[in-house]
Amino acid sequence: MAKLSIRNLDFSGKEVLMRVDFNVPLKDGVITDDTRIQAAVPTIRHLVDGGAKLVLCSHLGRPKGGPEAKYSLAPTAAHLGSILGKTVKLAPDCVGVEAAAMRAALGAGEVLILENTRFHAEEEANDKDFAKQLAGSAEIYVNDAFGTAHRAHASTEGVTHFIPTSAMGFLMERELQYLCDELEKPAKPFLVIMGGAKVSDKIQVITALMEKADAFIIGGAMANTFRKAQGYHTGNSRVEADKLDLALEILAKAKAKGVRFLLPADTRITQEFKDGAATQVTAPYEQGGETPDGWEGIDIGDVAIREFSDEVAKARTIIWNGPMGVFEIENFAKGTRAIAEAVAQATTKGAVTIIGGGDSVTAVNQFGLDDKMTFISTGGGASLELLEGKELPGVAALNNA
Repeated sequence: MAKLSIRNLDFSGKEVLMRVDFNVPLKDGVITDDTRIQAAVPTIRHLVDGGAKLVLCSHLGRPKGGPEAKYSLAPTAAHLGSILGKTVKLAPDCVGVEAAAMRAALGAGEVLILENTRFHAEEEANDKDFAKQLAGSAEIYVNDAFGTAHRAHASTEGVTHFIPTSAMGFLMERELQYLCDELEKPAKPFLVIMGGAKVSDKIQVITALMEKADAFIIGGAMANTFRKAQGYHTGNSRVEADKLDLALEILAKAKAKGVRFLLPADTRITQEFKDGAATQVTAPYEQGGETPDGWEGIDIGDVAIREFSDEVAKARTIIWNGPMGVFEIENFAKGTRAIAEAVAQATTKGAVTIIGGGDSVTAVNQFGLDDKMTFISTGGGASLELLEGKELPGVAALNNA
């Protein structure tokens, strides 16, 4: 996707407004996972080393349109300062007289974080006057917050109308490279792994990728909906009862296109949804296996693990969005771990492996395999919308290369 990159810009002595995604998890005011901050550091260092007067803006949490202490960006300013080895100041607001004065006082190579943009309802409303205030005197705007690029907010889209130059940072550049450019003509076989709870959440992605994919693997609760649609008994498993016809339509479309559509051959089930609960695996569906009443599917079964892992091993391009089961509970995590290990192994053998945001990212991090993947997206909804072929407002607003 040909958008202007910071690689092509001179920002020495210029005020640069950069949208980052510092929406990090906090517990008692302490950051528990700094992945999103670390992801922005290469772009921040590049701008700082190039002499930019760097102003960062971000949202955090879901404040109710006004300041809330628990959603202050103060912890992120302190943490970023420790990473950079320099003081990172925090403005008391993202707009207003004091924020403007702190921006004006910035020297080359200095960094200022504006307070949470969502302390103002005008942010999500993409209010024109608010966007103009947020833009301030910046000469260059940089968006490196891919996870928010699917929202037309003041800090992602509105400010670009008031700043002469708008470019993408390194993180945004990599997201677009792997989720767009790499998938334009993917190396074959191209495998799509889809999991999670709902068919309805992934239908548009499945439909879009079916034009290019050679095979799909379906796991998670959404697999229950497909099996129910085929007439199998699914017990107390989570099923989208109103999407059974849609599931059959997807299966029919895949067959018509010659795309292999792999559903779990068997299912790991439990009677208790809790840590330490006993589990068992159903017989394969084609041998009469079903989920009894009082039991629910919480992971793919052992036959499914073998079949899916074999499919992963054949692929040259893999995109994975959504876990195979409830991996957050250890004894329900076998399937998701096995697929994560298979994808990591495929990477070592030369496959391009893309983890498409959301819970899949959490899973590979949890299993310590994050450094074994070609690319891990920082976007959840943004990743899905891009894979669906939608235009993201935060990307469209940037200058073309």
